[in-house]
Amino acid sequence: MKNKARRKEIFRLSQVKMDKTIGKSAYQKKLTEEQLRLRQIQQAYLATGDRGIIVFEGWDAGGKGGTIRRMSAVMDPRGFKVWPIAAPRDVDKERHFLYRFWERVPPVGAISVFDRSWYGRVLVERVEKLAAQEAWKRAYREINEFERMLIDDGARIVKIFLHITPEEQLTRFEQRLADPMKRWKLTYEDFRNRNRRPDYEKAIDDMITRTSTVRAPWHVIAANDKKYARIEALRVVTETLSRGVDLGPRPMDEEAKALARAVFGSLPDGL
Repeated sequence: MKNKARRKEIFRLSQVKMDKTIGKSAYQKKLTEEQLRLRQIQQAYLATGDRGIIVFEGWDAGGKGGTIRRMSAVMDPRGFKVWPIAAPRDVDKERHFLYRFWERVPPVGAISVFDRSWYGRVLVERVEKLAAQEAWKRAYREINEFERMLIDDGARIVKIFLHITPEEQLTRFEQRLADPMKRWKLTYEDFRNRNRRPDYEKAIDDMITRTSTVRAPWHVIAANDKKYARIEALRVVTETLSRGVDLGPRPMDEEAKALARAVFGSLPDGL
């Protein structure tokens, strides 16, 4: 008797536990640890040639930008790039929807972060009817194959969705409205998307169910507590990107070592 194929587990946002929090002192300690690990990973990638692709999706005001800033603050920009993804331009619409993302895949030894991503095809383009039904339904398979090709080519992919409740989102909208330095973040689309939340929830459930794979799983993080979400997101990123990688300090070039010895007379222990 043949074994039956295992049915894919159906994801539901409504089942995410939203009471996750972290204290201030624990947050600062964990943030320092994870930022150090990010630096070690970047240094290692420059030597190993590994590549990292980090995808951030989530609700408007979900905390994507704040989390990405905690990464950017400690990374060398020569090997770290953040791509803020907006609506496709007219020239992009003349090509396959994945074309503009192929151009942004990191080179060998580098890490790229996508602040929103190719998943727009099965989220906003689906909900707002910017893509034909046939096109967005086909995109699940195309996205899985796109990510499979990247992984087979040596890239590591981390996919994070920051989830907040409608009440928390409204609170953050009000805070942005009251802050002149953050007011620019609020747009017409933010409020329109909020009014269509049930449609977006259905699209998100389908997206995660159909594109969370063994090699590129989705990590849905409860983000009502910004600090908890940042630490959990950074933990997932460092855990995934460091798996199987030697994070020890890179050996110094022998010629540079010889010149340093000539200049300083002696070198620190361990060199």
